[in-house]
Amino acid sequence: MSAAKLTTRAQFLAWLEEKGIPHETREHPPLHTVEEAQAHRASWTAREREGAFCKNLFLKDKKGRLFLIVTEEHRGLKLNSLSKPIGSARLSFGNAELMWEVLGVRPGSVTPFALVNDREHRVTAVLDAPMLGHERLNYHPLENTATTALSRADFLRFLKETGHDPLILDLEAAAAEA
Repeated sequence: MSAAKLTTRAQFLAWLEEKGIPHETREHPPLHTVEEAQAHRASWTAREREGAFCKNLFLKDKKGRLFLIVTEEHRGLKLNSLSKPIGSARLSFGNAELMWEVLGVRPGSVTPFALVNDREHRVTAVLDAPMLGHERLNYHPLENTATTALSRADFLRFLKETGHDPLILDLEAAAAEA
């Protein structure tokens, strides 16, 4: 594919196909919050509910460094307790313009799959270790109108394909130690 930013689900899924990364995608209405997603999934089959469903935080620190925190949706992370464990200073949320510029997604659709657009490697991917204890991982495919599932191994392969070497740590435990 060209160097153009991937901004649609179709473009992203075509990229996964091109790379030979197996995945399953399920369409659904736009889901903006963890609560909405959990309520919607109540009607899914047991197979469709397998694995980790995740939330993502696009953050920047006072030095301008960017981070994408990826954790299971039920994990309780406090923004002020993440700085030290990830080696940053005074974190805040990245704004919508920066998110679009770097990741090619809008608020409500933040996903680790958006790292496909971070070709300058401005973003440090931070993965909450317990999430990787699941064989199946679920994320939005650049749009919050679908969920794409893939294996843990294929997710790590995706990160390698995008040139992102993630920081992996148990964020709750690390925050407690900070």
